[in-house]
Amino acid sequence: METKYPLLNTIEYPSDLRKLQKSQLKQVCAELRGYIIEQLANNPGHFASSLGVIELTVALHYVFDTPNDRIVWDVGHQAYGHKILTGRRTQFKTNRKFKGLSGFPNPKESSYDAFVAGHASNSVSAALGLSVGARKLNIDSKVIAVIGDGAMTGGLAFEGLNNACVNPNNMLIILNDNNMAIDKPVGALSEYLTSITTSAWYNRWRFKIYHLLRKIGLMNDRKRNRWLRIGNTLKNAASGTHNIFENLNIRYFGQVDGHDVLQLVKVLTDIKNFDGPRVLHIKTIKGKGFTPAESEATIWHAPGKFNPETGERIVSKASASLYQDVFGETLLELAKTNEKIVGITPAMPTGCSMNIMMEAMPDRVFDVGIAEAHAVTFSAGLAKAGMMPYCNIYSSFMQRAYDQIIHDVALQNLNMVLCLDRAGLVGADGPTHHGAFDLAYLRCIPNLTIASPLNEAELRNMLYTAQLPRKGTFVIRYPRGCGQGVDWKDQPFEEIPIGKAVCLQEGTDVAVLALGPIGNEALRAVNSQCKPSAQASSVTELVEVPETSVATSSLSIGIYNIRFVKPLDEETLHSICKTYKRIITLEDGVLQGGFGSAVLEFMADNGYSLPVKRIGIPNQFVEHGSPAELYHMLGMDAEGIAKAIEG
Repeated sequence: METKYPLLNTIEYPSDLRKLQKSQLKQVCAELRGYIIEQLANNPGHFASSLGVIELTVALHYVFDTPNDRIVWDVGHQAYGHKILTGRRTQFKTNRKFKGLSGFPNPKESSYDAFVAGHASNSVSAALGLSVGARKLNIDSKVIAVIGDGAMTGGLAFEGLNNACVNPNNMLIILNDNNMAIDKPVGALSEYLTSITTSAWYNRWRFKIYHLLRKIGLMNDRKRNRWLRIGNTLKNAASGTHNIFENLNIRYFGQVDGHDVLQLVKVLTDIKNFDGPRVLHIKTIKGKGFTPAESEATIWHAPGKFNPETGERIVSKASASLYQDVFGETLLELAKTNEKIVGITPAMPTGCSMNIMMEAMPDRVFDVGIAEAHAVTFSAGLAKAGMMPYCNIYSSFMQRAYDQIIHDVALQNLNMVLCLDRAGLVGADGPTHHGAFDLAYLRCIPNLTIASPLNEAELRNMLYTAQLPRKGTFVIRYPRGCGQGVDWKDQPFEEIPIGKAVCLQEGTDVAVLALGPIGNEALRAVNSQCKPSAQASSVTELVEVPETSVATSSLSIGIYNIRFVKPLDEETLHSICKTYKRIITLEDGVLQGGFGSAVLEFMADNGYSLPVKRIGIPNQFVEHGSPAELYHMLGMDAEGIAKAIEG
């Protein structure tokens, strides 16, 4: 370490970085970049985004007095370099591992992490609040928001910009313009950001005139906005262009080469003490310094393990199809037979596999950028026009469109499909990305059908059923990662009766009611000799009962694939409550307000008083780790289910 990274090894905190000469910063950047490449080759994480901001990260911590000065990272997967420079270099090998460092900024982890960052577009609003608050408390603290990777397309970013000139603040917004989100960005703003520029000569003279006016008493906080508007008008007239930031009375500086660390230090030093909100527009390359990542930034957003010398990705052969690929391939198959089907995604065509249909039918897939609320209402408009939209949004990101689901979709009882990818515990991305809340926050909304498949074949048939003639919005939630390895490709479609559960195994003592893929853990927990009941549909018969199991008790255990949390299969629930002595509910979601709560509500409404054990996510934010580790920690794996069955 000392030989390979001689300067980086001397930096424990930014105060150590600031002791170096400016001439040494280029070497620091090279070592920091090399260290991240080396670490992520064996411990996968978000790769290209952090490589693109190495020089910016070094410059920010060199110029500003962090942590007294606050850096708010937007889409925090850019912050690996920041973590390494702020006391976590030796711990970085635990990044995204169970009980290790979080893959995103986390104030609980370090005082240098000013604000939680996992979802996009919150940095401007958060930084504005920090800056205004510091002024109100007479705290001398500068606040910097680093926004990029497409996050400027989010509505919250615009709301923050719109409000930034209302209250006195000294917020600096760093617009990291790398012309990328995960996939290529879309929309007019992306094109606009590549064209606006302001010369160094203009900014030097504007700065001098500003201080001259202030010195002679013609400039103060009350008059500042008036002078800004006059200056912006003159500049726009001279240049023939209009700057969206300066039209909002936000000073604009740029464009600046985001990979020239010495230039960044100079510019940041020049503007750090300016009053009022300002934007520094830097141009960067996602994946900078690692040729494969520069050329294929989408693949190298989170590439998994790879050879750091050759750039060859080490891809293990999956034992089963990814749920997202089942969605993508099935959607294309359905679209070929139903011309009304269209796909909508907020900047995640590759992440949700809608790129499969996008490549085959580009005119029928809409990537709307990082704008989940818009994605839902845009889909609602398409549905109102007579189309059949499949709007695919990660479960945790769908939280950002809650009002739109209620006001724009459910209230009008529109025929459309909401596909919630990454539902349940997602693993190493941790609490900002776990899809824990969708069952609870959707179950109370009228006019929604909410379903979760047991396996790949059932997901395929739910996607088929959702576009059949009906009334209302169909919600399908499914997890991240591989399915169960059942046959699903080229199988004939089967309509799934809405609100009907399936008995996988009959019993008399304990009834295990499972919603979604967690039902497979129940199958692993019971006696391997137990076979699905004769009532099972052909879809259910595709489930393979494991040869070994954890539970070997003599209890008579029934297992039910519930499939629909709304509407519930009340006929089956009546039968269960009259037959069994105990009930266990399983769900990969929060217990409060989720599937288990729905079963308890049914029992209370109908006078049943059986003991019920609910297994799911407790009322806490679950840390990061592998899904297997998290399931085991929460008692949601086969072992935990077996213990619950045995009482």
